[in-house]
Amino acid sequence: KMVNCTIENKVAIVQLNNGKVNAISHALIKELKENFIALEKNNEVDGVILTGHTGAFSAGLDVLEQAEMDEASAEAFWVDYFDALKATVHYPTTFVCAITGFAPAGGTILTLCADYRIMAQEPKHRIGMHEFKLSMQVPELMLDIWCYTLGEQRAFQALQNATLFSAEEALALNIVQEIAPEHEVLERAKGHMKKCLKVYAPVYIESKRLARKQLLALVDRDNEQLAKAFVAFGKDPKLKKRIQLFAQQLKSKQ
Repeated sequence: KMVNCTIENKVAIVQLNNGKVNAISHALIKELKENFIALEKNNEVDGVILTGHTGAFSAGLDVLEQAEMDEASAEAFWVDYFDALKATVHYPTTFVCAITGFAPAGGTILTLCADYRIMAQEPKHRIGMHEFKLSMQVPELMLDIWCYTLGEQRAFQALQNATLFSAEEALALNIVQEIAPEHEVLERAKGHMKKCLKVYAPVYIESKRLARKQLLALVDRDNEQLAKAFVAFGKDPKLKKRIQLFAQQLKSKQ
């Protein structure tokens, strides 16, 4: 399993589980999507906490897998990735993200779908969109969610500088709402969940829907069309070569 799901006191703990750095592979994102769809229908679950390993939430996309994808498999991946974002944003009750470690790029976007984010306060842990370091294009939906969080100007400035933010910087910018020592992050998430669950559920659900209309509109798109457009852009030979070279560099470090 790439995603582990356990239920404690009617709260689902969804843990990414793909090796040391939790790279976002097709198998992982598909399982994550399926978990959230199933949890929304589960009347025995009142809320969800999404987390990773100690020291790593997710390092972002599995670049080695991406470099080997043909057009059809790439489109299938992106449809499932966008569908996973839709499923997490649409999760109706409390959804807290316990960011247990570094969470750049695709990992960042997963966290931004949550209602509330708590990040580990450690020197090596960073969050943000750093794709421009490799001249890699960010898919439209991911950029939309990034801009929704930071505002268009600040989000694009951060993208230009390939800025990865520390926990303290992320807190100041409201990318995350709370920071804590690494070993306390999950417990803090459970604490916030407990507080939210004291609110009458229909009130929380309706308030969440009303407060996030813009975010809901962003994910309610034709994901197949978005995936096709992004994969078509990625056919650029120079862009493909950059990704393949980066993948080779990663392989050489293994």
